[in-house]
Amino acid sequence: MTDTRGGGDERAGSLRAIALSAYGPTLLGSTGAGAVSPIVAISARELGASVGVAALLVGMMGLGQLLGDLPSGALAARIGERRALLVAAVVEAVGMLVAALAGGLAVLFAGVLVIGLAGSLFGLARQAYLTEAVPVPMRARALSTLGGVHRIGYFVGPFIGSLAITRWGTESAYAVGGVASIAAFVLVLVAPDVTRSAERLAAAGAPRSVASVLIQHRHVLLTLGTGAMCVAGARAIREALVPLWAESVGFSPAQTSLVFGVAGAIDMALFYPSGWLMDRYGRVAAAVPSMVVLGLGMALLPLATSLVAVTAAATVLGVGNGLGAGLIMTLGADASPADGRTQFLGGWRLCADVGRAAGPLALSGLSTIMSLGASAVVLGAGALVGAGWLRIWVPRHDPTRGTATSGR
Repeated sequence: MTDTRGGGDERAGSLRAIALSAYGPTLLGSTGAGAVSPIVAISARELGASVGVAALLVGMMGLGQLLGDLPSGALAARIGERRALLVAAVVEAVGMLVAALAGGLAVLFAGVLVIGLAGSLFGLARQAYLTEAVPVPMRARALSTLGGVHRIGYFVGPFIGSLAITRWGTESAYAVGGVASIAAFVLVLVAPDVTRSAERLAAAGAPRSVASVLIQHRHVLLTLGTGAMCVAGARAIREALVPLWAESVGFSPAQTSLVFGVAGAIDMALFYPSGWLMDRYGRVAAAVPSMVVLGLGMALLPLATSLVAVTAAATVLGVGNGLGAGLIMTLGADASPADGRTQFLGGWRLCADVGRAAGPLALSGLSTIMSLGASAVVLGAGALVGAGWLRIWVPRHDPTRGTATSGR
């Protein structure tokens, strides 16, 4: 077994070398997306949409990501990670402009869908870029930091968007997003390409098709990919469950925001410890505890009725989410083959995005046949089953433990 823990100075240097090119665009892009996310439904309502149509429009961003996952893998394989980041920034800026100028719901739908498509390409290219640029012993910390920077951007973005809206109106939030996208483009353009993606593409020749890569590695996608789907689903359920429970016990919107803010602060604080844990003790050391804590938090939430109790339960869920910061990206990077990496990551991200979409749908479906509290308990039990699934499959593809199999 190869020692994966030496050379700390060299690995720290690797992170410093890619910090500007990897984390800078991520911070800018997520800040722009964070500025836009809270006002998509408001924009729809201002254009005359019903509540149902407005909710559907909010879902267009997630649909755009789903539709963009596989094409993003194919495009990044053809033009390289760095150029894919540049294309994503331009496409996102165009989507922001379309949404800002939308005079009707159809145009707004189109703009939000384009923003989602760009987000898919941006996310895949950043993950592939870091997978290529960072050595395996530092991979989880690099990717968990990427997830942490993304969280920080989403946290800061709404405040910047709110300031712009107060001064110039609702559409100005999209302008904030557009400016952030252009700034990300410029940053990628001027930052050095430490992966030398253009040289690698020239040496590799014609890229493989997405279908051939996914068929070859179908076993990984059906096993470990199912685990990623469970993780993404549990996270999405958390985001929907906490505000619904807070509303059901009579909290005001301000109180609900406070609960989310406290839990979010804990979540953000754990991104680097999560990566350190995965690099030092293996991926399962974060994967299983993250899902166990999420499951217990969901199951305990129905017992909470006071502000303090709900905040405590939400904080438990925040700890579970924070423990898994960067987990899905790290598992995907570990399982990705050198030949056809971006095509594989497109399929990997599709697994996660399906889970992200399915989680709230499961909550919605269960809550129609049982109480919200009972639904939370059932879904919490499901998260614990997901933890067991991860315990079986994660060690088989963990390069830090010397047990990774080649069944990809």
